[in-house]
Amino acid sequence: MATAISLAERGVDVELIDIDPDWRVYGAGITITGPTLRAYKQLGMIDAIKAEGAITSTTRLFHYDGTHMLDLDEPAIEEGLPATGGIMRPVLHRIMQARVRELDIAIRLGLSVSALDVLENGTGVTFSDGSTGSYDLVIGADSVFSSIRSLAFPHMGPAMPTGQGCWRISIRKPPGLETGEFFLGHANPCGITACAPDKVYMWMLTPHVERESHMNDDELFVTLKGLLADFGGSAGWIRDNMSPEDWINYRPLAAALQPKNWFNKRVVLVGDAVHATTPHLASGAGMAVESGIVLAEELARTDDLGEALFAYQERRFDRCRDVIETSVAVGQLQLQHGDPKIHAELLGAALHRLNAPF
Repeated sequence: MATAISLAERGVDVELIDIDPDWRVYGAGITITGPTLRAYKQLGMIDAIKAEGAITSTTRLFHYDGTHMLDLDEPAIEEGLPATGGIMRPVLHRIMQARVRELDIAIRLGLSVSALDVLENGTGVTFSDGSTGSYDLVIGADSVFSSIRSLAFPHMGPAMPTGQGCWRISIRKPPGLETGEFFLGHANPCGITACAPDKVYMWMLTPHVERESHMNDDELFVTLKGLLADFGGSAGWIRDNMSPEDWINYRPLAAALQPKNWFNKRVVLVGDAVHATTPHLASGAGMAVESGIVLAEELARTDDLGEALFAYQERRFDRCRDVIETSVAVGQLQLQHGDPKIHAELLGAALHRLNAPF
């Protein structure tokens, strides 16, 4: 949607397809760092995010027992722009959908791409319902499991498991929580993000163990509650007050910076399809939104499509690589039970680099 919005704002005729016939999104909350807020400001959504999410100016780091360690310096990177915050994913999805409709972007739901005919002067598309179309440019923004990538980019491969899994729970806000919080020094670090005046989501990272089947809701609840046994502070409060009715999810983590080129004639990839990361820097969605904006900017600069796609790739590659490599390095440090001070230093330095213009 970020890519479609950015293109439509520049007068491009866009058709957006989504595999979900009801155009839904699932999940808990999402942390929105300053750089991500800056990107959403360019899409004209910052006021809605501030109104319906939760905005803070600090992330506090704690030892897992609840002892305060330090606060991350997170100054606002632009005047009038919040420093950081969070929002529920379905709420953010609804805000973006409203902007798509405002721009009168054509939307086709319950649809995916079955085949591509990639030519020098256009790309033929066969859709899952049997219909076809011809487009000047096809943009694959279709997740870490991208079908566009598999159809048009044989030199790329799937994202690789990192050895960690991520637990998430949506729950009412613990008393006294006014900032984002990280709990470090444990084999299973966790963090809490406020997403609304009365709601937060908590994540926890654990070594991933393959199972023959997915855990059911009861297993998810009991397992997460047990994993929080050693924690104090707000994380301990969540353990003591969570219920089976709270939304709980577990997913193994994978990451990949796909090799160049990110474009093949008149097909190009953005977001997790080409630069999938882990949640350690809370920047996966932010990188995707930035990529959509940069792609639209470069397409608007020149009538030479190849030049525009190359410029997009070159502007994004190193920045996305930094996010992915740092995130994976933090994950490996956690798996090795590394020093939480080094963990904090890696996070702080990477977040500072992300403040640079994109």
